[in-house]
This record gives sequence, structure tokens and C-alpha cells, in this order.
Amino acid sequence: MKKIKSILALSFIALTLFSCNKDEAVQSNQESLKVTPEVLNKLRSLSLNTSDVQVIKNTNLDGSVEDAFLIEGDIIVTQDQLNKMDLHGGITTEQYRTTNLVSAPRTIRVVGLSGTGTTALTTNMRNGLQAAINRYNNLGLSINFTLTFSSSTSGANIVVRRQTGSAGGVAGFPSGGNPYNSVTLYSGLDSYSTNVNAHVAAHEIGHCIGLRHTDWFSRQSCGQNSNEGTAGVGAIQIPGTPSGYDATSYMRACFSSNETGAFNANDVTALNYLY
Repeated sequence: MKKIKSILALSFIALTLFSCNKDEAVQSNQESLKVTPEVLNKLRSLSLNTSDVQVIKNTNLDGSVEDAFLIEGDIIVTQDQLNKMDLHGGITTEQYRTTNLVSAPRTIRVVGLSGTGTTALTTNMRNGLQAAINRYNNLGLSINFTLTFSSSTSGANIVVRRQTGSAGGVAGFPSGGNPYNSVTLYSGLDSYSTNVNAHVAAHEIGHCIGLRHTDWFSRQSCGQNSNEGTAGVGAIQIPGTPSGYDATSYMRACFSSNETGAFNANDVTALNYLY
């Protein structure tokens, strides 16, 4: 998820940024899933940031609710997914992917929920989602996306839905060669430009197909310095991308209100290498 993030520093003018919205991420004392030392050690070994791991109630597409870990602000991982994540790879450069990717070539069917219900996307969100899908398809990758707007999720690989909350979104990682099956966009996004909506939609879809935050090691885009201090073995380097912080990557952990929604050259390199 992403939330409004105000960065106040004496050395520069405050800039409003967005990271994961935690309004819905309230942990109950009744939860069976726990953030144990074993869980944190596994996440650490995968180079996932462990500074703010939470247990949330995640609503699945079929309406069922399950406990899941919320990691790095906008990544959902269930206990079963965590158990199956491999430990391999290395980190030397800026762009990163997970150990899980989507099997290719293939067509990924995306459904943006429409209708009059609370989960239906607004016009602004729909326009942003369409722009995001167009940008992916314009790259000529070995995966391509079809997008329909419907109240039916039949046949969908990824369902994009709205939920009440501040600006941002949440998604998860691929499993079994399939993309994560849902993207949630929070209602606060409707107050921002179509470009910002396109940026968030593309970012969350990026997680669905296996991309990590490009600044997971520092969350610098959020005004933080939360490097977990490990060489890591699960955030896998994508060759051809530069070392150091990329201030314009669409996979930064946080984003500003003036995003264009476009991929930069390093994003394009990463996507073309993977797919």
C-alpha cells in the first residue's frame, strides 16, 4: 500500500510523497498469524525490509479474509507464499526482482471493476489504469496485457479494485508462474491526476509480475534511511541497470504528486530483460 508521506527536513523544502496507506492495516490481538523472529529472519534472508512488518486482514477476490504479512508498505505475502519463496541470487545494482516471475510468453487478463459498488474504480482510476496497461504493452514484452472494465471477474488474472483509504495501492508477488491476482487502489487517489493514478497502477502491477522496490535498501524516496544492512539473497539484480538510487523509477517505494506515470530508461531495461 501507499500513503501520503510528508517529508520535513531543514535542508530542503517539504515535498509531499506517497507510500503505503496503513489505514486498513490494523493488527488485532486475535490474529493467528504472528510476526515472529523466524518470520523476520526469513524475510531478511530474502532481502525484504523488516523494519515495519505488519499482520493485516487481507480480503481475497472471493470475499474470504485471511491473515497476511504487509511488507515494505505495499506488498502482501501470505505465510504459504513466504514458505515457498526460494533463497538464491545476489544484489549488486539498482533494479531488483523477486525470486518469482510470471511464466512467459503469455497474455495477462486484467479486469478493472466497474459498476456502482464501493469496489468499482472511478473514472480517474480507470483512465490511469488504461494508461498504465498501454505503457506496458507498448514495450512489446513477452507478456502482454488485455484490459476490460466489468463487474465480473471471470477469467481475470489480475483484478483491480477500489477500497476506501488514502492515496496509494497494494499488491503482491507472483506464485506458480502466475501474477498476483489483485491490485487494490485506495480512494484517495481520485483526488490526484490521471498521471499519478497511472503511476500507482503500473507500480502495483510491477509487483504482481515480480518487481521489487528499486530503493528497498534505503526507501530514500520516502525520506528514510532504512537499509536493513544485509547483502541479501532474494532481491535479484537485473543486469544492465545502474547502481545507486534512481530518483525517477516507477518502482520507487514512494512517489510524488507530480508523477507522469511513464517508465524511465532503466525501468524499460529491467522489463525487457525479464520479459
